[in-house]
Amino acid sequence: MLISIITVNYNEVAGLERTIKSVQEQTATNYEHILIDGGSTDGSRALIEQHQDRFSYWASEPDNGIYHAMNKGIAVARGDYLLFLNGGDHFKDESSLSILVGGIDENQQVELVYGNIEVVADHTGIKKYPAQLTLDYLIKDSLPHPATLIRKTCFNSHLYDTSLEIVADWKFFLLGIYKQSFNYTYVDDTISVFYYDGISSLQHVKISKERRDVVKQYFPDKLRLHYFYYPGNLKQIFNDVKKKVNSLMKRIKTRLTHG
Repeated sequence: MLISIITVNYNEVAGLERTIKSVQEQTATNYEHILIDGGSTDGSRALIEQHQDRFSYWASEPDNGIYHAMNKGIAVARGDYLLFLNGGDHFKDESSLSILVGGIDENQQVELVYGNIEVVADHTGIKKYPAQLTLDYLIKDSLPHPATLIRKTCFNSHLYDTSLEIVADWKFFLLGIYKQSFNYTYVDDTISVFYYDGISSLQHVKISKERRDVVKQYFPDKLRLHYFYYPGNLKQIFNDVKKKVNSLMKRIKTRLTHG
């Protein structure tokens, strides 16, 4: 069995070096490392060329965003399972890949194997994932790419939706598990370290909009309501409505003032 570790990078040379090092330190040897760089100008290409003999495939050229780059990696991957460890993120330690691969039961043809991640942000901590992925959970959250093995056959029906800027991975897991019945296994161990650089309020609005669009397209009315009135979304929905009302009131006030 071969694991394809796919690293997508753009102008993240310091983090990329950390990522490459952690892959090369793995005690597991049944993997290939694929590097897809978006035409970085910060020295990433030179770093990639320095390690190019350790990659089964690499490219450094402009792309149309992270999901386009991930799809490029999928296209050249030869592995039975794929894991996305993007520039800056890294395995927790040298045994991480072996631990995650240990969750594969080939007799069951398991499609997803996932573990926990350490999130580095203002408040660093371990994010644990549930062993049962209910619709309630999938609506509000997703699986961690740096700690999830995805059977390559899962991409036979569709790749990541490049029309989405932020939530294509959420859409892939949501539809795959709930609509296509991907089976899965949870490994209760910290597999990778993920560096969270913060999401601006503007991105939060975009995430909310993209998720609502996906729910509208793929789910019946009852589940749409389940999503729209999920408590975690109510605040964002309220804020969106408030902004629209404020904008409308400003336009009305301007017309009244200037006739």
